[in-house]
Amino acid sequence: MGLLDIIKKNSELEHLYDFELIGETSTRIHMKKLAIQICVNMIARTISQTEFYVKKDKKILKDEMYYKLNVRPNRNMSSSEFWQTVVHRMIHNNECLIVQSDSGDLLIAESFKRTEYAMIDDTFKEVKVRNYEFSRTFQMSDVIYIPYSNTNLTKLLDSLYTDYGELFGRIIEFQKRKNQIRGKVKIDGVNEKGEAFKVKLQNYINKVYEAFSTKSVALVPEQKGFSYEEINNSSQTQSVDEVNKVTDGFLNQVAKSLGIPIPLIHGDMADVEKVTRNYMTFCIDPFLKTIKDEMNAKVIDKKDYLAGRKLESKRVSYSNMFDVATAVDKLRSSGVMSGNELREELGKEREDDPMLDKFVITKNYQESGEALKGGEKE
Repeated sequence: MGLLDIIKKNSELEHLYDFELIGETSTRIHMKKLAIQICVNMIARTISQTEFYVKKDKKILKDEMYYKLNVRPNRNMSSSEFWQTVVHRMIHNNECLIVQSDSGDLLIAESFKRTEYAMIDDTFKEVKVRNYEFSRTFQMSDVIYIPYSNTNLTKLLDSLYTDYGELFGRIIEFQKRKNQIRGKVKIDGVNEKGEAFKVKLQNYINKVYEAFSTKSVALVPEQKGFSYEEINNSSQTQSVDEVNKVTDGFLNQVAKSLGIPIPLIHGDMADVEKVTRNYMTFCIDPFLKTIKDEMNAKVIDKKDYLAGRKLESKRVSYSNMFDVATAVDKLRSSGVMSGNELREELGKEREDDPMLDKFVITKNYQESGEALKGGEKE
């Protein structure tokens, strides 16, 4: 933004020091929102591809709960939109409350009032979903309440932005001033004109200031007792890359606080598989663990859970089965895993074929004596 320099070391102009000529450094709030949205959306998109299911006796139960968690949680949201909203609530609000309506729909609360107790269930009142507010009080055992462990994230981002935002704003201002046509003003006889003239003059200066700040070339009509001189600003050489460096610096800090590897957030392709593995392990898996723990506690009875019934999740894979075919063959032929166990690891359902439940060992992994005996039988 251009600055109209009228402050001159002259006693006749000392009365101009109170003119509103210097604008405040831009807060550039969009930089903060953009960095947070990039990171949060990345996590939300990843988790929205997760499949949630209840498993009993090593089999997936495709019932009403399966449909709610993976297809249509409620009448107005798809499962993808639902889980993305859950992640946004967890990160932005440090918590997410999911309640169930009388029709069985899973609804994400936009606001609520929580009352904490030591020996009994916490309660949730004034639960509001969109434009509807529940009149009843929900018990902790009746809702799905998912907290987010990073309690200081908001404070961290605000404190970071205080520094980065000011620096970013100053660099933007500097870049907008580069090669801009500006001027300095000389005004004669202001004291003799009175306060009304000062107000009128201030309005005129504001118009000149606005013209210089919003236009690459601004034409200003000459006034009696009011003159200006253009200032050449072509010597400034700071690159626009400085803006990108500050933006990336703030983005990197936000990514670190959420556990996202920096190369991944910038789209670097070097060692992308290793970086993605770290992202899934240290960022996505903790989110899913928090969600699954709460769901198991509220959806599955204690007796059923101890009997082997529990809610599991199958997150999106960063590699396909063809990439790990050699490793799968080794695990199967060495007797380390059965066929059905390998199918589960590959994201496939178990089959009823008894052969897939057996552990087999090829001759390459047998002891030498057993291998020879087998050869004699042949």
